[in-house]
Amino acid sequence: MATAREVAEKAERDDIRSRWLLSTPALLIVFLAALGPLLIVVVYSFLTPGNYGDVKWQFSTDPWVSVLFERDVFDDTLSFATAYLSIFWRSVSLSLATTLLTLILGFPTAYFIATRPDHRRDIWLFLITIPFWTNLLIRTFAMQQVLRNDGIVNSVLQLLGITDHPVQLMYTNFAVLAGMVYVFLPLMVLPLYASMEKIDFRLVEAGYDLYATRFQVLRRIIIPLVTPGIVAGSILVFIPSLGAYVTPRVLGGGTNLMIGNLIELQFGQGRNWPLGAALSITLMAIVMMALLFYVRNTTRSDGAHG
Repeated sequence: MATAREVAEKAERDDIRSRWLLSTPALLIVFLAALGPLLIVVVYSFLTPGNYGDVKWQFSTDPWVSVLFERDVFDDTLSFATAYLSIFWRSVSLSLATTLLTLILGFPTAYFIATRPDHRRDIWLFLITIPFWTNLLIRTFAMQQVLRNDGIVNSVLQLLGITDHPVQLMYTNFAVLAGMVYVFLPLMVLPLYASMEKIDFRLVEAGYDLYATRFQVLRRIIIPLVTPGIVAGSILVFIPSLGAYVTPRVLGGGTNLMIGNLIELQFGQGRNWPLGAALSITLMAIVMMALLFYVRNTTRSDGAHG
């Protein structure tokens, strides 16, 4: 006759088995919808490009070599692919600049909302989320109307007498940066606000009572308390800006490409699917490193508060 312990262990095994059976459809969907396409991209990155797009089923590591190097057409020697490296550098630098600028603009915005009376915060949050109601492409075209030669910025500059002729803002790195800051700013404000609304502002008052300056209160009280929001907002801005496609395409033209545009070019006009796949995996690796940085910092922050 089975003991109570054996009965409990059997019930636990049955419970685990039933959970796995219930999870099987969801796991299959995740595998087919996420891991399946990713596996195809990985396989394509080790194949040979076809003559008119597609791939030839011949193993090759040239796509991965081409990510960083290019072969000389005469002596077949390798040298750094300066064009691709410049695109990678532009993508990372613009993404970091976008993250920094959204933090600079989003921090006081979130602090302002968090310090409003409770019945008014929802109104301000509603205003922050309004841009999400509009398609990204439409918002980017709206930014184009602001930055073009006869747009709002140049009209104001000429009206004030600062310039005599339109300043070329479109199709520059500045235009791409301004567009991405505009697009991704709400993604920074919302996590910052979520952290700031939890602050016990009596700590801020205590800091002032102890004769701390505003900068000291900001540096030693507010910023440490909202660090999780800063890290979360930075990740939410950095990752999509790194793979941005629409904004660089519309505001940067064909001369200020980012990684997303380069990948699309390889699958489209370049007809080099293996190289496009290798670039895609490289982009995903950069994103994974950013996520690992976020997880590590979040874990440290939770451990410190614990």
